[in-house]
Amino acid sequence: MKTVSLSGSLRENVGKKDAKAVRAQGLVPCVVYGGEDQTHFSVELMAFSKFVYTPDVFKFELDMGGKKVEAILKDLQFDPVSDRIIHADFLQIIDGKPVKMELPVHISGNAIGVKNGGRLATNFRRIAVQGLPKDFPEAIEMDITKLRIGQSLRIKDINLPDVTLLHNPESVVVGVRTARGAMEDEETEEGEEGEEGEEGAAEGEDAPTAEEGKE
Repeated sequence: MKTVSLSGSLRENVGKKDAKAVRAQGLVPCVVYGGEDQTHFSVELMAFSKFVYTPDVFKFELDMGGKKVEAILKDLQFDPVSDRIIHADFLQIIDGKPVKMELPVHISGNAIGVKNGGRLATNFRRIAVQGLPKDFPEAIEMDITKLRIGQSLRIKDINLPDVTLLHNPESVVVGVRTARGAMEDEETEEGEEGEEGEEGAAEGEDAPTAEEGKE
């Protein structure tokens, strides 16, 4: 998991009035908990935003006016009108103590079923896990190259040693569904065994576009 540094200032006062004043200064009110005490602080909105609007997850090295802890981001609150970040909750990382978080799913490869006209359907963008942050990868990698029409990859197909997946093992993460006009897999296999010139001609043709399913 990627590690980033984030600096902020300790907040002497808390409450709605103080939080409003903090936001007026272009800052985000934050709290980190999970250790011996809760710590309230604020960070610059612009500095914080680059770690939020991304599919990546991070381990944060927080420097709050000289007080330093490692933490993960647990919750964000957004303004319902402007969609601006108005509050952030962090969970302090304690050595040897497992935490829960969601890891992004990274899909790679070009499925056989999609080449034959099938439609790729992705049901999970993130997967909830539990374990020690040191054991978390940056993303859960899933190679769909061998998937044919009607086949899928499930939670149970994910191999993450020392990490617990918090979903039904039979839940489908990604699969290839039948689409109108889809070819039989055997046709692709025969094409792959053809002469070199025939393969070159096939590569020059327009390939069907795979639509990504909604979660």
